Amino acid sequence: MLTVYGIPNCNTVKNARAWLQESGIEYAFHDFKKSGITEDKLKQWFEAFGWEQVLNKKGLTWKKLSAEEQAAVKDETSAAKMLMNNTSAIKRPVVEQNGKPVLIGFSEDSYTPVLR
Repeated sequence: MLTVYGIPNCNTVKNARAWLQESGIEYAFHDFKKSGITEDKLKQWFEAFGWEQVLNKKGLTWKKLSAEEQAAVKDETSAAKMLMNNTSAIKRPVVEQNGKPVLIGFSEDSYTPVLR
């Protein structure tokens, strides 16, 4: 089973979901803006990708944080705490296959060998 984590109005998530649909790949969608995300799930993603990769420092949510809030994010624990309160700062989408994180972000080049 494939699960795509993200928020529906994100262009990157839209592109990933369109690619999956065009490729005939079934998936479940988890909107972490509405349904949230657990600390355990974030830790799984940190193990798979590194916390620095899961934290989207290029996004608007990160840029809107104060300098003090940004400076407080210095390790996995502080990143998890901030991301649970600001789920829009998670790099999107995160794709899990059979409960294991396999992809983060979207590009056809990275999706094709993993999901086809």
